[in-house]
Amino acid sequence: MRNRSVTYSSRPARATSPSHQSRAQWGPRHGADLVLRTDAAFHALADPTRRAVLDLLRRGALPAGQIAETFPVSRPAISKHLRQLRKARLVVEQRRGRHRFYQLNAEPLKAVASWLDDYRRFWESSLANLKAFVESEYVRETERIPSKTK
Repeated sequence: MRNRSVTYSSRPARATSPSHQSRAQWGPRHGADLVLRTDAAFHALADPTRRAVLDLLRRGALPAGQIAETFPVSRPAISKHLRQLRKARLVVEQRRGRHRFYQLNAEPLKAVASWLDDYRRFWESSLANLKAFVESEYVRETERIPSKTK
């Protein structure tokens, strides 16, 4: 029997803002919350099965059983994947009678996209500068070497 009082997660508890405060009052905790949410999203997206579940849910909400039937792994394994996606807030669970329906929540992906955009701009700028440098060096080199004519 497992000792249920033991915590297996090494990640810190999620920082949340009190609902009665506005974003302007959050201060530095807002940044920490954004980092934790982005980390949770990246952790969830690191697994190919979870990415496939998100791709499946782009078409609309599906019951857990139908999601599980799509994959060659056990239902408990899919349940664990869905739990990770729920923790990262990438999916929303709705209970309808005995069934649990899962729907894609794209909001955390916006934070990931924003984070990636900073690096995309950096690399586009760096590669544009490298291209300009290489082209200018090519022009200089071709001007120094006289062309051979017969």
